[in-house]
Amino acid sequence: MTGKVRDMGRKVAVVGGGAAGMMAAVQAAYAGARVTVYERNDRVGKKILSTGNGKCNFSNEDMRATCYYGSGAGYVDGFYKQFGVAETKTFFRELGMRIKDRNGYLYPASEQAATVLDVLRYEMERLGIEICAGCRVTGIDSTENPAKKREADASPARKKEADGSEGTVAGATDNAGYRLMLETETAAYKKRTYDAVILACGGRAAPKTGSDGTGLAMAKRLGHRIVPTVPALTALRCGETFWKQVAGVRCEARLMLYIDGNAVSSVQGELQLTDYGISGIPVFQFSRIAAYALQEGRPVTVKIDLMPDHGAADIQEAFWVRRWERQKRQSMEQFVTGTVNKKVGLLLLKLAGIRETETVCEIEGARRRKLEQLFHVFEVTVKGTNSFEQAQVCAGGVDFAEVTDRLESVRRPGLFFAGEMLDIDGICGGYNLQWAWSSGAVAGRAAAGKAEFCPKKSRRPDVAHKMPDGKDM
Repeated sequence: MTGKVRDMGRKVAVVGGGAAGMMAAVQAAYAGARVTVYERNDRVGKKILSTGNGKCNFSNEDMRATCYYGSGAGYVDGFYKQFGVAETKTFFRELGMRIKDRNGYLYPASEQAATVLDVLRYEMERLGIEICAGCRVTGIDSTENPAKKREADASPARKKEADGSEGTVAGATDNAGYRLMLETETAAYKKRTYDAVILACGGRAAPKTGSDGTGLAMAKRLGHRIVPTVPALTALRCGETFWKQVAGVRCEARLMLYIDGNAVSSVQGELQLTDYGISGIPVFQFSRIAAYALQEGRPVTVKIDLMPDHGAADIQEAFWVRRWERQKRQSMEQFVTGTVNKKVGLLLLKLAGIRETETVCEIEGARRRKLEQLFHVFEVTVKGTNSFEQAQVCAGGVDFAEVTDRLESVRRPGLFFAGEMLDIDGICGGYNLQWAWSSGAVAGRAAAGKAEFCPKKSRRPDVAHKMPDGKDM
């Protein structure tokens, strides 16, 4: 929420000028802090420009914990009660941005991601937030008072109970100071000391925008457990040799993900076929599940229904009986025309052992059953994912057991985390950006010492993840 800026108080450093970092900086400034943002790129917010295909789907009205993965998935509701979709909409509207609602998917009315970035930059400028661009932070040195740290660590508010419960910290600790070691080509910035530091420099996805894992490495050196990272919201690379034949095809399909031969997810949407495998939003939605399974050496397959509107067995049977009867004098090339994309249809003929020049009446028995099956169960073997360079987000990060409900480190008082640094990632649809706004707001206000903003304590439930169409994972 925007508001009158209080007298400058605590010194807060934000490492990373992405969505979470900018929100953290603004909210810390609203709470009265003197804020400096360190960004390795020549300007802040570069990654925002590529979100939503350049249109920036910045949030979603249907915000549910089941749309998230990772150790933080069960906690998101507690944060969103404090700074959720409604607060995000109010925040951007007060910055002058009109909002477009597309069936619950929220975009700037301009349909330009640059709008979101610009209003944030203008607000940071208005608040007098110092931006150190082109500056790489390589390390953080603690200058804590050891006696006060021991006192804070022993307090019930700081302590984690054996049963996994978390205490609620009343405000950012007053004993913590951090010295930042900076690397910059111009050597324009010297070592500085801050009352609090917020690490918001992303995970490993899209390293060209600055998220190269540096922040995670710093967190690890400071003693934090890092959940292994994998690319998420990315395409899957498959082992078959025929992909170049169908590259570029887009079609509606239902995809079923199998791990160790067991179905774990089912999603319907526009499938994109590439020269190496499968892509598109339905693939993105379960790509992180596949990535972790592959990391563990487990077999991963995807079964594709190319005619999802004919789901029921009796409907399928009736369709094929009519089609075989009506077209029995046509060629098999003519037979598949109109069922699916022609490139795909010809590929299925080949996989069924059928020549496209054969007539329909020549196809009987096993070949006929095989072809019918392929339209509804087209199975492919997943061998890998695209790299972090092509991934939209990074799964994994700082374990939520390592932070309080104010996103403050339990190991390093005065150190906070926000955004993709933490082990939480969402599906497509504005969920990852909403987490960036919410976590940035929580961390920013907490780092500034604004106690009243503390989220309500939330115990991690057993979250039964569901995909967007309601299918159990």
